Amino acid sequence: MRIIPAIDIIEGKCVRLTKGDYATQKIYNEDPLEVAKAFEDSGVSYLHVVDLDGAKAKSIVNHKVLEQLATQTGLKIDFGGGLKSDVDLKTAFECGAHQITGGSIAVKEVDVFKQWLSHFGSEKIILGADVKGGHIAVSGWTETSDQKIVPFINGYKKEGVKYVICTDISKDGMLEGPSFDLYKTLLDKCGPVNLIASGGVSDISELPQLAALGCEGVIIGKAIYEKKISLKSLETYIVKNT
Repeated sequence: MRIIPAIDIIEGKCVRLTKGDYATQKIYNEDPLEVAKAFEDSGVSYLHVVDLDGAKAKSIVNHKVLEQLATQTGLKIDFGGGLKSDVDLKTAFECGAHQITGGSIAVKEVDVFKQWLSHFGSEKIILGADVKGGHIAVSGWTETSDQKIVPFINGYKKEGVKYVICTDISKDGMLEGPSFDLYKTLLDKCGPVNLIASGGVSDISELPQLAALGCEGVIIGKAIYEKKISLKSLETYIVKNT
């Protein structure tokens, strides 16, 4: 199972939110590159970057930060937040994104997202399935759509989607453990799919549980920043499982 630390960006700084609420913003480091290099030094190969300014503005904002992270580390970066147009996507890939994550656009602009899948391929385009009460949430989690999580994922699997990041919004930033039951249900009803768990991870002991369920990857954010999970323990986990 891939370990994917998260860097969320507001005004070029590394921050975390709780349940996606911008009012809960907490700055952890004013230099995302410093954070990314620390992750890389611990043996991590992947990084999840979210442009929170972009999510609010509905177009990419922090592309210079992405470019810095991509050119000054060897991390494979998946990038999301505000990707709403072909121009945004072109910018993200030109700035070094290895993959991009499309969430709101997969709900609101279905034809555009399908075109991205067709043009760039399923190895480059991740489906963002952020869930609130069983339904897909969009627009920086400020809206809940009428689409239910299982048919949403299965519909896009038919279009060729291979990678899905699923965040349980009720768990995000709460440090209360991930939604094991949700991921089990999705892997049972949507499998086979490369499911990346996101939200709520609070302890290193939860990682083997997610791996046992069949999750292909796990995104870890606040647990690292709040030192619930140390980079040393991540290093040990990565070495042990490679």
